[in-house]
Amino acid sequence: MAAILALAGSNSSTSINFKLVKHTVSLVQDSDIQVLNMAEHPFPMYSEDHEKENGFPKQIQELQTKIKNSEALILSVNEHNGNPSAFFKNVLDWLSRSDRGFLEGTKVFLMSTSGGKRGAKGSIEVVGNMLPRFGAEITATFSLPSFYDNFDGTIVDKALKEDHQKALDTFLDSLK
Repeated sequence: MAAILALAGSNSSTSINFKLVKHTVSLVQDSDIQVLNMAEHPFPMYSEDHEKENGFPKQIQELQTKIKNSEALILSVNEHNGNPSAFFKNVLDWLSRSDRGFLEGTKVFLMSTSGGKRGAKGSIEVVGNMLPRFGAEITATFSLPSFYDNFDGTIVDKALKEDHQKALDTFLDSLK
């Protein structure tokens, strides 16, 4: 049974990416999944001065432990102006400063969604290029465009639903 950590790269209490994560997790069986709502985990903005004066925040150390205790990650990233949110980039900055290889050996199902027709493809591309630098193996990706038209608790568009399931199956197969 694989240990999987599932989260969205958003700190919004109404995150559509977190809704996609919860839906994805509901489709997984025979795994030990921990779902983490990042809206409940505030982090200070990274700065060298803050790190020198205060060390690494307890919340970052706890997140790093959760990642280390997981074999895999289900992650859906939000997008602000074609890039991952400042919140998520900040989390990555903290984690990589504490341990550059914090995702070493971790398999990742990388997803994104947005209200727009591109489905946060800019963000998924940026994050998809960043995570391997920290040791991640991205085994599958999925982008859900036009969230409010294509999601009502489940993915309503048949082709997108099939694409999502295929990507999820590819990710789960990589854990065997």
